Amino acid sequence: MTTAVAPSAPLTAEDRCDRCGAQAYLRVELASGGELLFCAHHAREHGDALKDVAVNVHDETHKLTSKPTPAVD
Repeated sequence: MTTAVAPSAPLTAEDRCDRCGAQAYLRVELASGGELLFCAHHAREHGDALKDVAVNVHDETHKLTSKPTPAVD
């Protein structure tokens, strides 16, 4: 038997870090069904512990280093 896992919705500017309130770039889904949101700083700080409790990790920290595409006039 296999279980289908729905893909995580993209994080938005409204998603905030559970530790400090900054914009979240990492969503950790827990076996209990809950989720934790972290900014990049706190994701790095707690990364090892998060791996132990995570069922799924949705990481968008790459957005911090990518350059946006300019709009065409």
